Amino acid sequence: MATTAGARRMRQGIGAMEGGAEGVATPLDYWRLLKPNVMQLVVFTGAVGLYLAPGAVHPLLAFVAILSIALGAGACAAINNAYDADIDREMRRTRRRPTASGRIAPAEALGVGITLGLIAVLLMGLALNWLAASLLAFTILFYVLVYTLLLKRRTPQNIVIGGIAGALPPVVGWAAVAGDVGIMPLLLFLVIFLWTPPHFWSLALYRNADYARVGVPMLPVVAGRRATLRHIFAYALLVSLAGLLPAVIGSAGWLYGLTAAAAGATFTAIAWHLLRSDSDRVAMRSFRVSIVYLFVIFLGLVVDYAFLRALEG
Repeated sequence: MATTAGARRMRQGIGAMEGGAEGVATPLDYWRLLKPNVMQLVVFTGAVGLYLAPGAVHPLLAFVAILSIALGAGACAAINNAYDADIDREMRRTRRRPTASGRIAPAEALGVGITLGLIAVLLMGLALNWLAASLLAFTILFYVLVYTLLLKRRTPQNIVIGGIAGALPPVVGWAAVAGDVGIMPLLLFLVIFLWTPPHFWSLALYRNADYARVGVPMLPVVAGRRATLRHIFAYALLVSLAGLLPAVIGSAGWLYGLTAAAAGATFTAIAWHLLRSDSDRVAMRSFRVSIVYLFVIFLGLVVDYAFLRALEG
C-alpha cells in the first residue's frame, strides 16, 4: 500500500509538469540528472569488485560491465529526481537540479531513468551473465521502489535500509566476472552498507533545516542532533572494524590491513570530534572524510591485490 501511495504521488508530481519544462534543457542538464558525483563512487566500487574477482574477462567486456553499472546508477538518479522534484525545489542543496528548476520535466526524467535501467540490465545480461544482470536489476528496483518510494519520506531508517542498494555495485562487478558471489564481495557490501549512514547523516546534520522544511524524516530531524552524533560515531567505529575483515580472514594482505587501519582510525577520530563538538563545520568535514575513507579502502584493496599478484608472478 505504501509503495502504491508513493507511486501515486510520483504520478501527481509528474502530471503537474507534463506540459513541459521551464526553459531549455542543455546536455549538461541531462548529465546532472544522472547525479555524476554519486555515479563516480558507484562505478569505482563496482570496478573494484570486478578487478578483484577470480578469473579473467576481456577488457571490452569489463568496460561493458562498468558501463552497465554506470547506466544503472544513472537510471536510479533520474527516477529519484523525477519523484523528488517537489521537495528538491524547496531545499537549498537540490533546488538547482534540472527537475527541481523546471528545465527537465519529471515525466521526461522518469522516461530517461526507465530507459537507462532497461539498457543497463539487458547489456549486462547479454554481454556478461544473467546473475550480474539480475543483481543489477535488483539494485535499481530496490533503490527506486524501496528507498525512493517507500522509505525516504517515511522513516529515519531510510538511509540504513536504503543503503543496501548503494552497497551492491561491487557484488555486481564481481558476479560479472566470476559468475557467482564469494566472501570478498560480501565483505565489500558490508563495508559500504555500514559506511552509508554516517556518510549521509553527517550531511543531514549540516542540511538539517532543509530536511525539516520539506518533511523528510532524516535522523537529525526526528531524533535530534545528539542522538544523530552518537549514531554517526557508532557506525564509523563499526565500518572501521568491518574494513579490517578482508585482512583478518586472509582475503587481503598486510598492505591493505595497514591502509584500512589508518583510514578507519581517521574516520573514527573525525566522528569522535564531531560527537564532542556538535559543529556544522565538523559535520561537513566528516562528510568529506567519509568519502575519502571509502575511496582509500577500495583503492587499498586494488593496490594490495596487485602487489600480491606481482609477488606470486
